Amino acid sequence: MSNIQPAVKKETINVAISTTIGVVLMWIVFVLLSVLLPEFWALEYTIFPAGICGGLVAVLNFLLMGLTVQKVAACEDEKMAQSLMRASYSRRMLLQVVWVIVAIAAPCFQFIAGILPLIFPSIGIKLVGIYKARKNS
Repeated sequence: MSNIQPAVKKETINVAISTTIGVVLMWIVFVLLSVLLPEFWALEYTIFPAGICGGLVAVLNFLLMGLTVQKVAACEDEKMAQSLMRASYSRRMLLQVVWVIVAIAAPCFQFIAGILPLIFPSIGIKLVGIYKARKNS
């Protein structure tokens, strides 16, 4: 962990924060749905472990991508760099697919609460980009 570049650390922390905010907001929406529409949505304890695990998978995916980009940037052989990126992408997609299968199959996870956090890093990155663009204009 000591050889992680500061930019990768910083962005991973930002993604972890935005993912955590997204998971908490998701939990709040699930609670509100169970209160406002109890016949449609029952509150289950399984949303909490699913949200935590889904968030961890999402942040881990981003960290692994950042580490790969860091490694590729230091690579001088273009074919090797492309190979590293492809292999990283395949492994990260496999990680997410395995998590989705576990989230759906394991009764200890509410599958929607497990899968939704996988999109939170992307949403967080886009919102931060919009905020910075508005701030600089």
